[in-house]
Amino acid sequence: MKGHGSKFGRKKEAAIAALLSEKNQAEAARVVGIDLSTLKRWMRLPEFIEEYRRARWAVVEQAYARVQQNTPAAASVLLKLMVDPATPSSGRIRAALGTFGLAREALDLDIETRVAALEAAAAIGKHRR
Repeated sequence: MKGHGSKFGRKKEAAIAALLSEKNQAEAARVVGIDLSTLKRWMRLPEFIEEYRRARWAVVEQAYARVQQNTPAAASVLLKLMVDPATPSSGRIRAALGTFGLAREALDLDIETRVAALEAAAAIGKHRR
């Protein structure tokens, strides 16, 4: 049974990776070599859901990091378009809104990170009681 647990863990990890890279659950199950019903059953397990969410969050953080690395160039393009009188008004408005949107998303990510840290601290506090 111990060997089965190890295999189950590896398969779950592979399933999470496939869920992140394949176009749908059926393809993810096929790639991992499990039945779709097995994958759907795993997706109801709290520990699987937690690991899946953690992996999804890591992917999003990596994507935001890549975007942040190019923020100066993006900001330059948006700001140039925003102030260029040759840019149609609709384009200038979209550039301005895009600039505000990116700034707000960065703040939202910071708030979400701080809330997650508070939730983790609260969970640790509950376990100590």
